[in-house]
Amino acid sequence: MKITATETYLIRVKCDMGAPPRAFAGVGWATLDTLLLRVVTDSGLEGWGEGFGHACCPATRAALETQVAPALIGEDARDIRGLMRRLAERFHLFGRNGPHVYALSAVDIALWDIAGKAAGLPLWRLLGAAPRTHLNAYASLLRYAEPDAVGAAVGRAVAQGYGTVKLHEVGVEQVRAARAAAGQGVHLMLDTNCPWTVDHAVTMARALREYRLDWLEEPVWPPEDHAGLARVRREGGVPIAAGENAAGLHDFRHMFEAGALDIAQPSVSKIGGISEVLRIAALADAFAVRLVPHCAYFGAGFLASLHLHAALSPEAPFERLFVDLEASPYHDRVQAKDGKVAVPDGPGLGADPDPAVLRRYAI
Repeated sequence: MKITATETYLIRVKCDMGAPPRAFAGVGWATLDTLLLRVVTDSGLEGWGEGFGHACCPATRAALETQVAPALIGEDARDIRGLMRRLAERFHLFGRNGPHVYALSAVDIALWDIAGKAAGLPLWRLLGAAPRTHLNAYASLLRYAEPDAVGAAVGRAVAQGYGTVKLHEVGVEQVRAARAAAGQGVHLMLDTNCPWTVDHAVTMARALREYRLDWLEEPVWPPEDHAGLARVRREGGVPIAAGENAAGLHDFRHMFEAGALDIAQPSVSKIGGISEVLRIAALADAFAVRLVPHCAYFGAGFLASLHLHAALSPEAPFERLFVDLEASPYHDRVQAKDGKVAVPDGPGLGADPDPAVLRRYAI
């Protein structure tokens, strides 16, 4: 089954976070950019992948179109393990994290989509999971900064049926407002996006303990300071989650060996695709670290994350960014209803993107 062609699609869709957009993590959040990859084979089957992401999409697209995608032509789409290893070795000089790895992530997801279609099975079944129609989701809020706005957003999420909410704030007062709005029966997590020194992170973790966080995510700058993260875990009194910014399997191994994590969060469109998440999941299991994959996108990576979650972490909450999209090439498959997301049951990822939406929102 030879790969004969590839094509990239970059779209920009308006989104609404329920308040005036606030820029953070290099994104304005008035719109959402998504980069999709189509891989075509001589068998008539084609697969779709997604490479991270948001403001980085143009860089990932350039890596795909100028280097990674041309290297796919003529390769056997069934040789996922061998092909991904050869590509990783070929392009390692350009970094073991960042746009080239994001591009490889898109390729790997697309190849698994083809594999599922060739087998006539949804990806979760190909991975050996039991049937599961829905997953409990958590509302992953953006950054609102003002405590009243945080409380209002939490209230909206709870009213929509979410029993678990994650904040992206950096202050105790915002978490206090969230807990007051949520009540005691709702699970809360806090993702700070790597803002603090180790000493400050320990102080903040201790100050946050009374709000009963399920986890504190990425509290330390830089994220590769695994020893510092381990200290926060030992001394802060709050479970620690990280992994969205990790550079593959061996980065996770170092975190596990350092005792830095309670929750491992590989991100399928950033880490190297489905294949790399599977390797990390096996390692997390060996170290008795809970796996809760990260998902901050709405393209093929969202569908891939659903399948991985159903296969690897069916009891864990599934991350769904708490924004309303003007449109999606996957329509209601990226929506949550009553705090739940549906697991696709079609072959491969379960759906191909709507070409009309790709055309309408192309940039």
